[in-house]
Amino acid sequence: MSLENLILPDILIAELYKNVFVVNDGIPSQKREEAVTGPAADKIKFLGNNLKKIAIVVNHSSDVFLPERHLEFLTKILVACKLNIGDVAIVNEGYKFVDIQTLKQQLKCNYIILFGIDLTEIKLPLNFPYFKIQTYADSTYLSVPSLDQLNNDIEEGKLLKTKLWTCLKTLFDVSSTI
Repeated sequence: MSLENLILPDILIAELYKNVFVVNDGIPSQKREEAVTGPAADKIKFLGNNLKKIAIVVNHSSDVFLPERHLEFLTKILVACKLNIGDVAIVNEGYKFVDIQTLKQQLKCNYIILFGIDLTEIKLPLNFPYFKIQTYADSTYLSVPSLDQLNNDIEEGKLLKTKLWTCLKTLFDVSSTI
């Protein structure tokens, strides 16, 4: 196998270069300092382009976004829903705390899917069980178990995937099967 033809997944490239800091000498030092400490410092980091205003919130404290196997799983789910990574914003609440108000203000999301997130921890002022689609304050929420629980091939994981698929078909008006 030649290394010249090796293609790395985007998530791996982002992980490899997460600590790289580029200084552009064309920017005055005061502006450079504002760029690092100003409002941009509090911007939510997410994977995807958020084209359809769908936030997917996960909790993986050891990763910037999420492990590769979970990204592949989410990609398959999105394809089944006739969506792709560009349509969503994947936010890792475990890497950097995000409250629901900030998430809604910055991402302007209409749909928020929470994978293994404690609703009170992100300051959502209501509580509802897993697999129940809930509308609140101009957004539709779906809370489900963590990707670690869903993304496994044991019987429990298969049952959870079926429940998730049922909810997603309703949420995104998908008529086909996976």
